[in-house]
Amino acid sequence: MVALVGRAVYLQLVYQYDSKLENVYEHVGTQAIMASRGMIRDRNGAPLAVSTPVHSIIINAYEVKKTDEARLKQMEKAFRKQKKDQLHLEKEMKMTEDEKLQVLNSYNKEKDQKLAQIETLLGLKAGKVADLVKADKPRQFVYLARRIAPSIGDQIKALKLAGLFVEPEYKRFYPTREVAAHLLGFTDAKDVGQEGVEAGYEKVLQGIPGSKRVIRDGQGHVVAVTDMKEAVKGKDVELSIDERIQYLAYRELERAVAENKAKTGVLVILDAKTGELLAAANQPSFNPNTKQKSSYRNRAINDVFEPGSTIKPFVVAAGLEGGYVHPNDMFYTTGSFAIGRRTVKDVHNYGTMDLTKVIKKSSNIAVSQMALRMPPKYFWGVYRKLGLGSSAKIGFPGEANGSLIDYHRLNDFARATLSFGYGLSTSALQLARAYTALADDGVLHSVTLLKRDEDDEAQRVFSVKTARSVRAMMEQVITKDGTAYEARVDGYTVAGKTGTVKKSGGRGGYIDKKYFSVFAGMAPAKDPRLVMVVMIDEPSAGQYYGGLVSAPVFSRVMTGALRILDIAPDKLDTMPILLTQQQLQ
Repeated sequence: MVALVGRAVYLQLVYQYDSKLENVYEHVGTQAIMASRGMIRDRNGAPLAVSTPVHSIIINAYEVKKTDEARLKQMEKAFRKQKKDQLHLEKEMKMTEDEKLQVLNSYNKEKDQKLAQIETLLGLKAGKVADLVKADKPRQFVYLARRIAPSIGDQIKALKLAGLFVEPEYKRFYPTREVAAHLLGFTDAKDVGQEGVEAGYEKVLQGIPGSKRVIRDGQGHVVAVTDMKEAVKGKDVELSIDERIQYLAYRELERAVAENKAKTGVLVILDAKTGELLAAANQPSFNPNTKQKSSYRNRAINDVFEPGSTIKPFVVAAGLEGGYVHPNDMFYTTGSFAIGRRTVKDVHNYGTMDLTKVIKKSSNIAVSQMALRMPPKYFWGVYRKLGLGSSAKIGFPGEANGSLIDYHRLNDFARATLSFGYGLSTSALQLARAYTALADDGVLHSVTLLKRDEDDEAQRVFSVKTARSVRAMMEQVITKDGTAYEARVDGYTVAGKTGTVKKSGGRGGYIDKKYFSVFAGMAPAKDPRLVMVVMIDEPSAGQYYGGLVSAPVFSRVMTGALRILDIAPDKLDTMPILLTQQQLQ
């Protein structure tokens, strides 16, 4: 298909001798008609990627260098007519050799002027096109410009210079610029998807080129066009993304990365009922319209990190679901807990704790004790059911699998470290997906980039009772004495969990004072509609706890997203007075 484009636009010129035309040759070739790429839209029909008509300018310097006999004869005819009119002759006279030379000089001057005009219109260095033409061995195919405005192409076409071709093409345009760049990706010079949705859905988006048989005379002028086969436009792709929420997520993530002087940041939002990806923001970003040097990796989907304490609600849920932990169990902690020759520590000595306090205060010791009650295969199996250690399979290029140690290698200390989110890795997308199992009453959803009404691949991981019990515990994390009070959303209940994760330095070690600050949560907590994960990489402005760095981002984005989707408040007593009055009217 690509062979029809580029040089093959004027492919394999076949020179045919026609005795009736004596020494005139016809150039017969098949010319490709480029197909428009399908549009990418958000869930509400807003355009995210569109193909706009453009022109590319191609020069056959060999043809330009040759004398355009048709144009020369036209100029000679005009000269003879002018002479006849000036001298009031009854008929045109033959031209003298000097007159022919005079016309030839005028022809060459006109050609030079046209070459100069082309250079001006295309913003090329003076003499660049002329140098191509005057070369000892002029090249027969050179792009002077790619994907320029049709208005400029039309001006160049109007010059009617033999050997110069104006080729209709399409240029991909991304209205949201940096906002959804890592999701959408971009196309290359051949209009082939290179990253993101553009690459993942290439077979859907690409059209089918058409073709036409073009016959040109010896000077490159079109004599006839036959055997026209129209191009077929590519199919449109409707994403699950909501452009409004994507913009909100991008803006607040950009602010957070800047304020915390962080290295990078990611934010993912899923529909808790369908598994649809509503937003996936990355910082820093890039402009796909210019493709300036930058990282094109979608870190929200392609990069992994140890989830830390955000994994703890699943340990409690696994214990309750399997009967290894009971709602009224108490856990005795003293600030440190020996497991063989290794020690697990908490930030403080929390003393005796019930399940809610374990989540609220984020005790490593208590979840370690829970994990050790469970058989290794069962404990590991719950993590696997949640999709940890395997790709979410959304059809995105380079999607990360994450990692999860095999249960045969789970000694007691390895089980303990898994319980507080170390010794495994996950992407922000995978973590958000796992949280749908708590948000949708125990049902884990598959994730999709495409708009859908239902998830036919949803699987139950926990009972309704277990999921609701753990969600209620997670609500306490958002209280004044919890670890994520900054995640609160006026008018809505919120359930979530913080994570402050030391960055791995490789070979089992960790880097001092370098952290992933994470918050994962859902709202409204009583009947969640949205799940969100925020991860800020290496905040260096002073704060690094997930509850102080990532939780505020969650709060601002969730507040806006719930309003955008017109989701009814479920906690009116926390709403601003004026808003509450309006709601009650």
